[in-house]
Amino acid sequence: MTVDLLLLIGGLAVLDMLSPATIGVTVYLLLNEKEKRTSRIFFYLLTVAGFYFIVGVSLMLGISTLLESVSNIFQNQTISWIIFIIGAILFIASFYVPTKKNADLPSPKSKSLISIIILGLSTSLIEVGTAFPYFAAIGILSTSDLSSMEWVSILAGYNLIMVLPPVLLYFIYLLLGRWMDKPLINLRERMVKNSDSALSWIMCIVGIILIFNSLDYL
Repeated sequence: MTVDLLLLIGGLAVLDMLSPATIGVTVYLLLNEKEKRTSRIFFYLLTVAGFYFIVGVSLMLGISTLLESVSNIFQNQTISWIIFIIGAILFIASFYVPTKKNADLPSPKSKSLISIIILGLSTSLIEVGTAFPYFAAIGILSTSDLSSMEWVSILAGYNLIMVLPPVLLYFIYLLLGRWMDKPLINLRERMVKNSDSALSWIMCIVGIILIFNSLDYL
């Protein structure tokens, strides 16, 4: 495990901190929940982080098994070309992300903790298909010579970083109370308007990272 690898994965995790759904749900709960606010927020964030962690571990195990089984057919250069092409596709596609009109961020349908867990799973299922930084990180980890303990620890740290902004919002709200209501409302409105723009930038940056990460082995 090298410092360069950790910095690269950490940079991708920082990109994943921009998730509009996760921050949007947290803002909604801060503004609208009076009772059990803390438990609802942290149940939601644990559900999201846990879901992504399980997906990451599953993909890492599947990719490792696949690479071992076809190691005599596919060489590193082939894998590097695949990563390069995926990066190029993401980079080009980032300029053509469609703009959604009248979009809104998800919110819970009831007051129960079960509804929060379901919301966490549903938003994770929706967003996992566009979690380009996470998939890029998994791809990079799968081609690195890491032990199981090392990549599991990195994935756990990645998911902790990913949910850090909602946690920080929660503690800032505890300190400032209702003084935070107006800034949070403005933040939610900005996220609704700019969610497509954020996705476009994430796709562009991840594409560039994948392209440059594969050049040395083409």
